[in-house]
Amino acid sequence: MTPRTLGEWLAYLEQLHPSAIDMGLERSQQVASRMGLGKPAPRVITVTGTNGKGSTCAFVASLLRAQGLNVGVYNSPHLLRYNERVQVNGVEATDAALCEAFAAVEAGRGDTTLTYFEMGTLAAFWLFQQSSLDAVVLEVGLGGRLDTVNVVDADMALVTSIGVDHADYLGDTRESVAYEKAGIFRQGAPALCGDLDPPQPLLDKAQELACPLLLRGRDFDLNIGTDTWHWRGVDGQGGAVELRNLPLLDLPMENAALALQAYRLVGLPWDDAQIVEALNATRVVGRLDRRTFTWQGKRLNVLLDVGHNPHAAQYLARRLASRPPIGKRLAVFGLLADKDLDGVVGELNASVQHWAVAPLDSPRARPVADLHKALQNLGASVTSYDSVAAALDGQCAAATGDDEILLFGSFFCVAEALDWLARRSTEEAANGFAG
Repeated sequence: MTPRTLGEWLAYLEQLHPSAIDMGLERSQQVASRMGLGKPAPRVITVTGTNGKGSTCAFVASLLRAQGLNVGVYNSPHLLRYNERVQVNGVEATDAALCEAFAAVEAGRGDTTLTYFEMGTLAAFWLFQQSSLDAVVLEVGLGGRLDTVNVVDADMALVTSIGVDHADYLGDTRESVAYEKAGIFRQGAPALCGDLDPPQPLLDKAQELACPLLLRGRDFDLNIGTDTWHWRGVDGQGGAVELRNLPLLDLPMENAALALQAYRLVGLPWDDAQIVEALNATRVVGRLDRRTFTWQGKRLNVLLDVGHNPHAAQYLARRLASRPPIGKRLAVFGLLADKDLDGVVGELNASVQHWAVAPLDSPRARPVADLHKALQNLGASVTSYDSVAAALDGQCAAATGDDEILLFGSFFCVAEALDWLARRSTEEAANGFAG
């Protein structure tokens, strides 16, 4: 039998289970046990939160790798290639490695049904276990307590932020969300929370499990100035630690602060210059991702962000206010149907001078008429398009080099934009416009 390609494996995974999401750990634990999957590395850090998981994982991994550690990172969803989800030392897993990992899970699952995400998570664990890593950083896919990532007992648990999202699975209150996310805590293991107002269920879970709980605003914090930012935290013995006059970052510095506190507790060497270099080198595609490109001879600016709920939109609005363009800000926006449309556009409408709205390439996409109406109700200037690519072309035609095109609203939206940028770069280069 000819081995499956990666594309064939992913197509197979999509039809393997009748539900895209089937919350619970029992099936994954059974398969992991059959496969002999234990901790994928001596150090495991698990990261959950409503927003900020991806950049927090990236910061933690950068800090660990700066010490020469071999580090695996698992995150989701991907933007352009499934390979993005599984990385070792910053390098995406190859098609061949992923195919081998999927084959191992398929052999180990027997007649146990697994979802796409469950298969992918166990495949990542298997691949990490084969790679002789020093540490892995695991991003929770949904919630925490019942997410497949939680079959691994982490040495440290990080919660970035707590807001209402995925209400069908996590509940429609911050308290219910906090309960689910605190499910990644382990008996006696350090737990860190970057939310300035953690709901009581998270505090209760830490107390129940005797977790040393470090909270932003109490045990660690940051102060962002005009040109620099400062961090304070504690070491493993509770002693004060500080980093002052750090250069500003494009990625959320709140998440860098959480990652710094996590790194300090790991007990590895603490060298200020090395830490600054690691933070500055951290990049996450599609998260406060600023780029310049050439469109029909014009040099234009775009900011890509996968923010898709009110909590993320509120944070994005603050960052936009701190760095206004010389000219106008023109938005390209699409959203999934299960997201809080009014909450998202309400946070960002004041930051945008003209909106271009478009449907996403997903059966879960919000109809473009809904997007248009919600913005019209706010008195916004808005134009509808039949695709993200067409919306980008429309905003590029109107933009000058002093303007900023803001593209946000979904991983699907950013993925389409990245594909558009890649094609545009190729076309412009062929026409003699260097990108």
